Amino acid sequence: MPLISVIIPVFNGEKTIKQTVNSVFSQSFTDVQLIIINDGSTDSTLSILSTLKDPRIQVFSYPNAGVAASRNRGIAQAKGEYISFLDADDLWTADKLEAQFKALQDNPQAAVAYSWTDYIDEHNQFLCPGSHITMNGDVYAKLLFKNFIENGSNPLIQRGALTEVGGFDESLPPAEDWDMWLRLAARYRFVAVPRPQILYRMSADSNSANIAKMEAQGLKVLQRAFAEAPESLQPLKKPSIANFYQYLTFRALEGNPSRQENLTAARCFWNVAINEPAVLRRQNRLMSIVFFKIIAGLFLPPQQVRGWIKKVKAISENLKQT
Repeated sequence: MPLISVIIPVFNGEKTIKQTVNSVFSQSFTDVQLIIINDGSTDSTLSILSTLKDPRIQVFSYPNAGVAASRNRGIAQAKGEYISFLDADDLWTADKLEAQFKALQDNPQAAVAYSWTDYIDEHNQFLCPGSHITMNGDVYAKLLFKNFIENGSNPLIQRGALTEVGGFDESLPPAEDWDMWLRLAARYRFVAVPRPQILYRMSADSNSANIAKMEAQGLKVLQRAFAEAPESLQPLKKPSIANFYQYLTFRALEGNPSRQENLTAARCFWNVAINEPAVLRRQNRLMSIVFFKIIAGLFLPPQQVRGWIKKVKAISENLKQT
């Protein structure tokens, strides 16, 4: 029996699936079962997978049903004592599974190990670091405030814990990850591996790029979680909503946003302000830059926005130093 089952859901992943699979086969930890759930792909994904010869790989094909359903299908096929998920366009560093497994062995009270995330582009080039937050033990309150796990390609989870809390909620894409981590955190302890081991790929057509859907489903996750959270955590509700809208504001402003994306950012920024006005004071410089970037995007020609934002940053930095 393999010790760890890795589950990769894939839908039309011909551009990245081979790299993703190779990042599993390159792991220093080799006692692995690799389950690939082909979620109704119509491109050359299956042809590419047929060229990968390794006895640890199993491919199952189903009609398209989404990432959450594919993960649940993978769980049903898993034989390992531990389970980890990897999206078909993300990568792991070679020591990811080994380090997380060791963290769980060294901390037997924990059922979930997670690592830091860094972000890469479509060409595997580094874009920016993730939040790099280290939390151990009871992380429920912190996870309510911020999804520091950041993505579905991150944790290594004891199979028993995953079975106990149930499968991924298939009605919540693309927020089903956060919902799962919260359900686990409500019952089990976490342990962190404080180094970047997940390389999360950012692309324009990624599921997380749909801000409106992220907003609707993320709010459902928060409403559900706070409905079940103890009274002592209820004061976190508005700050958590504000923090979520701050995240959405940043996502809407990534790259060179269109006027519609700037309007979305403005609405999200307003929701930050009405839910937690203090954040505008605590992060005065950052929020000022965000505000001016939104205004510039709404009223200036696109070619002038970048230069104008540089000037605002320079003025803000000078004011900070005086």
